[in-house]
Amino acid sequence: MTDVESPAYVPGHGLLAGRTAVVTAAAGAGIGGATARRFLEEGARVLISDAHARRLKEHEAELSREFPGAVSAVVCDVTDETQVRTLFEAAVREHGRLDVVVNNAGLGGTSALVDMTDEQWTRVLDVTLNGTFRCTRAALRSMKAAGAGGVIVNNASVVGWRAQAGQAHYAAAKAGVMALTRCAAVEAAEYGVRVNAVAPSLAMHPHLAKVTTEELLRELTAREAFGRYAEPWEVANVIVFLASRYSSYLTGEIVSVSSQHP
Repeated sequence: MTDVESPAYVPGHGLLAGRTAVVTAAAGAGIGGATARRFLEEGARVLISDAHARRLKEHEAELSREFPGAVSAVVCDVTDETQVRTLFEAAVREHGRLDVVVNNAGLGGTSALVDMTDEQWTRVLDVTLNGTFRCTRAALRSMKAAGAGGVIVNNASVVGWRAQAGQAHYAAAKAGVMALTRCAAVEAAEYGVRVNAVAPSLAMHPHLAKVTTEELLRELTAREAFGRYAEPWEVANVIVFLASRYSSYLTGEIVSVSSQHP
């Protein structure tokens, strides 16, 4: 897709030592999987979740070999409130506390608005926006009850700001994630919980390659100032920053992880 080299991988610096985190949609090679790995490299204990049980089990096994005793997994479909409750109950039960939650679960697709069905629209919003709402609500309830503060980081997208043909459902969902982030941050501040979001432009991973045409990927890559897409771990690095104490005064912010130019 591009001949421009990615930068060298950044080693961990213990930024999340002693913290416990939940990362949704963390099975595989996308942003969620990269975030789970970066959190572990920064010293956190991580509970990964995903709706795909086989992939989740495989990823748990892979991470556990590298970080023994620091990884656990719970299958969770974020469109199911019972499964969401089970996930957050497991986090507290297994680790005794909940410090950081990364709401990464989302669903995309491409369809012209005139051809889009109600089912397509509803499915994308239920996973991407409603799922983020359900997990944010569960996280806030747990963190408020514990009284020890916490951090929530949501995965939005630059299409929440920028128009893109065929993405009405996804853009609406991600714009909703941004608004949810800001409102949740205002409400959560009184009990010491920070809520922020990242808005990536183009991070390459196998799932994106499957659902996006080569032509569109070339077009999107051409818009990036660096002439390349982001590696998922580059987005994860910004999530690490937002989860760490280095961002202690940030809440209600949407951080663009992008090199796009007009």
